[in-house]
Amino acid sequence: MIDQEPRVIDKDQSYPGNTLVGVHSYNDNGRIVELTPDGEVAWEWSVPDSRVFAVEQLNEETVLAAVAVKTPAEDCDEEYLEYENEDDHCVHNRVIEIDKGANEVVWEYDWYDEFIANHEVHDVERLDNGETAIADMGDDRAFTVDRDGEITWEWHAEDHLTPGTPFYEEYGGPEKDGEHDDWTHMNDIDYLDNGNFQMSIRNFDVMIEVDPETDEIVNVVGEPGNHSILEEQHNPHHIEDEGTMVVADSMNNRVVELDVESQEHIWRYTGPATDPLQWPRDADRLPNGNTLITDSRNNRVLEVSPDGEIVWQFDDRGGNVIPLPYEADRIDVGEGSDAPSGYELTALDDELGPVESLIRWGEAMAQYILPTWMHLPQILHLVGIVLGTLWLCAEGLVVGWRQIEIGW
Repeated sequence: MIDQEPRVIDKDQSYPGNTLVGVHSYNDNGRIVELTPDGEVAWEWSVPDSRVFAVEQLNEETVLAAVAVKTPAEDCDEEYLEYENEDDHCVHNRVIEIDKGANEVVWEYDWYDEFIANHEVHDVERLDNGETAIADMGDDRAFTVDRDGEITWEWHAEDHLTPGTPFYEEYGGPEKDGEHDDWTHMNDIDYLDNGNFQMSIRNFDVMIEVDPETDEIVNVVGEPGNHSILEEQHNPHHIEDEGTMVVADSMNNRVVELDVESQEHIWRYTGPATDPLQWPRDADRLPNGNTLITDSRNNRVLEVSPDGEIVWQFDDRGGNVIPLPYEADRIDVGEGSDAPSGYELTALDDELGPVESLIRWGEAMAQYILPTWMHLPQILHLVGIVLGTLWLCAEGLVVGWRQIEIGW
């Protein structure tokens, strides 16, 4: 077993402040963790059998979070048990506001869905008017609610992304295959300075901008199936003043910044050659030009300078503190437009070749089966042992067969 203690890098170039992390987890042990620059846990909140996704510190006292709780069948209404799943359950999706001092939920909006896989609530955002914007993956919708829990606006992808709609006729995309299909995998919603909502439609490889007055799609970034631009992205950060967007380009294992109009990459980061990103799911440009990245399958949150140097890092390969992190926010830093764009940074980063990408993907996926502390060297060692054992077994069978033949 390798050293499972988190490794921390903290250099003078890092942007000040603690970091709030929403932890998805591998085994429904989700949590919210606040990390100090030196890697200490300053605050933590959790609920059993959960996955935590978006987190946002609203003020010194409260945190807003998107939480999905896997709920036993006996605690679910019958309407959420009609679809058979491998271990009978439903999911309790919760948008919650937590008082950090008391560790208590002080406001909540919730609903149930039939199962947790691909039906979790992934993103929430508190608006200036006190309402909350929510991306509901299971029902392929985006909506806003007020403090009393009344829905004040609602947008359904089925009305705008299906065959026959203007979007589909121009861009295409996957078609919905049944009521419970993971069709859009809508995983992010952001309120823009111009009053529109930006939504990440992961399974379409696009971000769309929607005018809430008309519900029409007024801009599209990305192209369904064109993975040279984006593939199954998460958590775009739109730097509106500069006309660019920083995106966790998850299935391409990189963070990219695109010019929204031309859709060209103007900045890209794939990680160190010896330790590349694996399924990053969040990337925020900080006011000093650094970029905060949530490197999910490496159980790591890192901050890189404009030229790609790691200036802060919480590397938890053992998965003790942030197993499979989803999102990280530097506290007191919003996702506004007061951050420099990639045009002011450095050249594009190199990308991994297809063979190395495949090897690294296999290493990351092994964490769902093997202990999280096992990485490429340990996995290769294990493979060697297994192959050696199989070879010895095969040799034994051959020798045994020959002895039987001689005996005959």
